Amino acid sequence: MKTSTLHQLQSRGVTFVAPETVYVASDVNPERIAPGVVIHPGCRLSGADLSIGPDCVIGAEAPATVCDCQLGAGVHLAGGFFERSTFLDGFKAGSGAHVRPGCLFEEGSSIAHSVGVKQTVFLPWVTAGSLINFCDALMAGGTGRKDHSEIGSSYIHFNFTPHQDKATASLVGDVPHGVLLNQPAIFLGGQGGLVGPCVIAYGTVIPAGQIWRGDIAAPGHLVAKPAFRAPINMPYDTRLYPSVKRVLRNNLRYIGNIAALDMWYRVARARFMLADPYAAACHAGARRRLAEILDERMARLDELARKVERSLACAPDAAAAGEHRAFVEGWPALKAALAAWLAARERAAVPEAVQAAIAAWPSADYLSAVQSLPADAAQTLAGWLEQTVSAASEPCHRCW
Repeated sequence: MKTSTLHQLQSRGVTFVAPETVYVASDVNPERIAPGVVIHPGCRLSGADLSIGPDCVIGAEAPATVCDCQLGAGVHLAGGFFERSTFLDGFKAGSGAHVRPGCLFEEGSSIAHSVGVKQTVFLPWVTAGSLINFCDALMAGGTGRKDHSEIGSSYIHFNFTPHQDKATASLVGDVPHGVLLNQPAIFLGGQGGLVGPCVIAYGTVIPAGQIWRGDIAAPGHLVAKPAFRAPINMPYDTRLYPSVKRVLRNNLRYIGNIAALDMWYRVARARFMLADPYAAACHAGARRRLAEILDERMARLDELARKVERSLACAPDAAAAGEHRAFVEGWPALKAALAAWLAARERAAVPEAVQAAIAAWPSADYLSAVQSLPADAAQTLAGWLEQTVSAASEPCHRCW
């Protein structure tokens, strides 16, 4: 009789605290689960892409369902639901987590109990408190475990508009500077929210209880303002759109940042991750997550264009009609240009100065190597990534 996957894992040195309570699907590849992993009672593991690195602990606080995820070393998933997401070394999730597909959590990042995320990217050490919903956003900032960007408990990233679209992804920090792990931390105070799509600068402090609408361009500011200056009671048709210029600008910048992070994985992070099978699985998983995010952002802009077209047909706002018409008419060409640019990224040549800066990295662990970069090398790498971010907006300028 064929040995069950669970028994194969036990023979490899995986510890099941109560094996009779654990479900391991037949599509799980035992060779992708490291010896020494600990699986607590009531857990469910599935997916051919599932990979769990050494010293990981699953379900220590409550049963955990883990499907097609990639876990680096020392990852702790205390309990909840985790699907098609990638967790690098040292990530920790409290119980009650709801991690839907498309998430990438880098080294030392964490979420406390009862946090919901989807297509969410945390760069190293970013920390989220409890009772949070933070979907469709990238967050960076901070220089270590004791100097990290923070999302306070009971925080929400609002990613669904009254017009029923989700062209709302927000950048809290950015990729070109965030990957260098030398930027001031960002603080989003608890019992608050961010109305996407926003771009938030490093060093920003938004106090507790604040619902923030809009961008913050100047770094290192404490910001707060009243929600509304006066009561509002007026007719409102959710089919009609106000200005979409800022929405489009922020979406293109988000696409550029995700493309830049994928470039960073392809060129810079590969040298630190491909030699170890579990890290290599995380590298492949991270790039899949970023590709999924790019596909989602393009689909959401496509949806936005259709809704703005219907807005024009209903009763165009005279002040916004020209801008709306330019977006609707220009979107097919812009979409094609963006798709062509995204498809060409894999073949894009890496500048010699960038290759030299990366080749000079010490053979230390990734985090130490990045933080030991000389200032001129860091500037070269940031400039290279910023060019990728800027390139995402170029098709817009060419098409309109």
